Amino acid sequence: MTAAVVLPPLSPSPATAETGQPAAALAPGALGANFNQNLDALDYDELAEAGVTWVRGFFPMPAADDGAPAAHVAIRTVTQTSGHGYKTILSLKFPYNAKSFPAPGSAQMKAELARVDKVLPAVMGKADILTIGNEPFIESLPAERDQRLNVFYETVARRVIEFRKNRCGASCRTQLYMGALNRIDLAERRTPAAARWMTFVRETAAIQGVDIHPHVPGPRAAQAFLDYILPKMRPGQTFLATEFSLTPLWRQHMTDPAPAAFRTKYGLAPDTKVWQVVKAAIDKPFPEAKWAEFLRGCPWFANHSAFLRNFMSMYRGTGRLAVATYAFKQDSLMVQNWGPGKDPWLLNSVYARHTVQPRGQLPGRSPWFADFRALQAG
Repeated sequence: MTAAVVLPPLSPSPATAETGQPAAALAPGALGANFNQNLDALDYDELAEAGVTWVRGFFPMPAADDGAPAAHVAIRTVTQTSGHGYKTILSLKFPYNAKSFPAPGSAQMKAELARVDKVLPAVMGKADILTIGNEPFIESLPAERDQRLNVFYETVARRVIEFRKNRCGASCRTQLYMGALNRIDLAERRTPAAARWMTFVRETAAIQGVDIHPHVPGPRAAQAFLDYILPKMRPGQTFLATEFSLTPLWRQHMTDPAPAAFRTKYGLAPDTKVWQVVKAAIDKPFPEAKWAEFLRGCPWFANHSAFLRNFMSMYRGTGRLAVATYAFKQDSLMVQNWGPGKDPWLLNSVYARHTVQPRGQLPGRSPWFADFRALQAG
């Protein structure tokens, strides 16, 4: 029988000055570009066209075994982008969805902490924000989304905090967040482990706040994230929203009939489905106006055409948003093996490079582009 994992008690952390946590938040309420694993796709001309000042991606921690972390495309790009004057967020991704968390004190835990020790010198003091974890409650075995998850991430967080304190102390550029919570709008996701996650955030002075990923079917669900986290944070703490979308809503409509007017105009069969029009755009990208015409002809999309403005207003209205980042470019995984059952992440991106024809050296834009750019100014 496996020994029970015992959570250490949480006691009030030392004063902020002792942990080296900067007192001031960075650029409150900013909106930036999220690249996830695709930081190699970053293009400065696109950032400039969209008015971007913040860039976010993640580093998969097993990659620390494959060579110097500073040479990895994610960390190298974050460092280079910082050098070009952009603000940066890097999330440390610990994929444990196919294996158990290492037990405290085990050889496996020591190996994981050794990875952390290799990565931190390459990012601490260089990234503006370092998020400890990417999506812990997804990147873990369902049976282990309990105290075992808490023990693992708290152990890693303490290692990061100690390194930061010793490396750059009160002058450190890099703020620390814990990330990220998913579908906390659902009652079954508001578990004791999620509550403990927020308690650790609140009671650890070196942690500036928490990251959330509201991929939700509507605004009420996004508000539920805020209703959950804000009362559990200490005054002055802030939150990130480094991923957010209405993907669960889009997913419900992939097998709907394509818009009738669009079918008629472009000579499509009466039984053409939404997913089939998307497939046609993947196979032969549409002109920008045609892609926008198709999406705006879908009531489920058109009814949420203000989604980006509305969600940013919701986040900023709390007075507690540090930075949100939004899907910036379609990637190849979004269109690979496209069919009616595939999650339609490609409908979110600011640049629709796989479904819209390029504009010279710049990729085609989605209907979100105008609002994304306008929201850069606050």
